[in-house]
Amino acid sequence: MDTLNNLFVIIAEAIRGLFADPHGFWADLTMNIIAFIMIWLIIAVAALFLILLERKVAGWIQQRPGPNRLGPHGWFQTLADAIKLIGKEDVTPAGADRLVFKIAPMIILGLVVMSLAVIPYGDGMVPIDLDLGIFYFLAISSIGTLAFLMAGWGSNNKYSLIGGMRAVAQMISYEIPLIFSLLGVVMITQTFSLTEIVEAQATVPFIFLQPLGFAIYFIASIAEVNRAPFDMVEAEQEIIAGPFTEYTGLRWALFFLGEYANMFAVAAIGATMFLGGWQGPGFLPGWIWFFLKVGVLIFLMMWIRWTFPRMRVDHLMGFAWKVLLPLSLLNIFLTGLGIYIYDFVRMGG
Repeated sequence: MDTLNNLFVIIAEAIRGLFADPHGFWADLTMNIIAFIMIWLIIAVAALFLILLERKVAGWIQQRPGPNRLGPHGWFQTLADAIKLIGKEDVTPAGADRLVFKIAPMIILGLVVMSLAVIPYGDGMVPIDLDLGIFYFLAISSIGTLAFLMAGWGSNNKYSLIGGMRAVAQMISYEIPLIFSLLGVVMITQTFSLTEIVEAQATVPFIFLQPLGFAIYFIASIAEVNRAPFDMVEAEQEIIAGPFTEYTGLRWALFFLGEYANMFAVAAIGATMFLGGWQGPGFLPGWIWFFLKVGVLIFLMMWIRWTFPRMRVDHLMGFAWKVLLPLSLLNIFLTGLGIYIYDFVRMGG
């Protein structure tokens, strides 16, 4: 089991052993390139699987078959859709800001790759182990707001612009309680390192110490990735498809891929901060525990999407500022109070 648990670490050490200086410049560069390729593979495989899973979950909840024609049980449907999107014509609207219009979907996907580089996927399996890991993740993911605004502005379409502005308002509003919900974990561990946060949960996952923080994070993360019931960015009854209205073919597919990649990213942070990350009983390798926990959170996101109706935009904004933000501040206060009482009792009064 130790070999299976450290399988990827052993492979990494074997690759480094091929160099004269295992920790020299060329060895580090090679490992970084391999890590970059692996992150892209994780995104691609996760997106292909999650799109199919979404349809299956939707069919299960709505009591219908879902994809079941192409391939065994419909497993090749997503692959066929990807080939179809790649073959579609790439149309740029007349009067659009061509540069801004074309790079917006690339920015969204590029930011996800950068954010996934600091996630501890297993024991010693961190592509880039930063002391400010959670701070870096939040800083990088917050830039995604700019890409939606660029897509809306660059499309030269009023519906797209309204969708882009909604994205900015929604994502900034929900980022605040999301960040505050994670502060409780940081206060308990006294570190921003994701690796150390996982190690601190060797006995008790923080979901038991921070249940309110986890609930706030989970709700705010759904809004951050623009999924129902918080998908006002793409409200077809009002603004067609928001910032995606003028996109076709592969560029639209990049937005679609970015949504599922962002789902994986926020679920990975949720599993790392509250569910113990790769920590788990020894009968399974740590990296399998990590992906199982991420899968459970993603399944809950899908379940919520196909259960609750879309919120009205004023209700959506009010929920962030009037409900989640006060609750996140209350969680910080209760965490600080709990830490003070714990230290007081431990020091014998």
